[in-house]
Amino acid sequence: MQLSVIILNYNVRYFLEHCIKSVQKALQNIDAEIIVVDNNSSDDSCEMVKKLFPEVILIANQENLGFPKGNNIGVQQAKGEYICILNPDTVVAEDTFEKILIFAPKKSNLGIVGCKLIDGKGNFLPESKRGIPTPWVAVTKIFNLYKISNVFGKYYAQHLTQDQTGKVDILVGAFMVMKRDLYTAVGGFDEKCFMYSDDIDLSYMVLKTGKSNYYFHETTVIHYKGESTIRDEKYMKRFQEAMQFFYKKHFKRSFVFDYLMKIGAFMFSLIKKNQGSSSSQIVDEYVVFTKENRQFEFPTQTKILDSFSQFSNNSNVNIEIIFDTHSFTFKEIITFMNTHKSVNLTFKNYIPDSKYLIGSNNAIDRGEIIHVKN
Repeated sequence: MQLSVIILNYNVRYFLEHCIKSVQKALQNIDAEIIVVDNNSSDDSCEMVKKLFPEVILIANQENLGFPKGNNIGVQQAKGEYICILNPDTVVAEDTFEKILIFAPKKSNLGIVGCKLIDGKGNFLPESKRGIPTPWVAVTKIFNLYKISNVFGKYYAQHLTQDQTGKVDILVGAFMVMKRDLYTAVGGFDEKCFMYSDDIDLSYMVLKTGKSNYYFHETTVIHYKGESTIRDEKYMKRFQEAMQFFYKKHFKRSFVFDYLMKIGAFMFSLIKKNQGSSSSQIVDEYVVFTKENRQFEFPTQTKILDSFSQFSNNSNVNIEIIFDTHSFTFKEIITFMNTHKSVNLTFKNYIPDSKYLIGSNNAIDRGEIIHVKN
């Protein structure tokens, strides 16, 4: 078997359904399997998988074992030469795996391959490619110094643009492709890892074997739950714990880093107090792309279009675009989002079989599910 796709799920039933649908389309010409590991979800995720995707291998854990252990359990059952660690809140293009499986064998000493990730608004997610978070590099990230100059750009591997394929140190756990034997050889995800450090640790463990990790820009995957841009006390604490774990395991603990994190936590707590709550973007117009006779009930003006070429963006109004996933491929949808991303546009995918809209309007929320009748 060529590929095993491991999807670890916890209480995101509709995102999981959406993800599996995209993965199935992307695996049509590949000898592959899909393994869903559920970490004791309280929603009907497991029932949904059994009913809608009986061919998918389902591992239903009786407790929430966390990201590292959950994925390790999935890989233990995998049969593919390659594995893909994939988040359930992602959407892959139909040719994603084909492209990567052509790219991977051409690279000698291959470690992990990641790809271009975008959020639900079509914006590039910089965590798609990263450098080793030494104490100084981690500080430049926390204080957003990387936005000032590429001199501080090591955290997000700014030696490469988002449209350049090349070697990077660290890849994000939302999408990782690697040889199953390599994953096993380095011990998989460290089950003692804190949040924010499991993918960093795995990437670094692979580098230590002498392998090279690659960012591959020629395919794009939607990741609805992007990295939060809100820097509050809770985030700072988790980030600090993650870095301390990484430093303790691979380097010496940095007291300078700890001191700077305390300053950062204090600064961001002051900023947090002065922040107002952000409101959702008000939609002035809906544009539905469908080639079928569908009628949607929205509270304001709606246009029904059967071709992307018919769309013209009126930047003076906020437009929500609905893609009928029976009428257009995921690759077409992703390409449209990449090409037309704009501050006044939001996107949702319509899943006709289950009659719901799904998407996310920014990179800091868990997205939105809207049940519809048509």
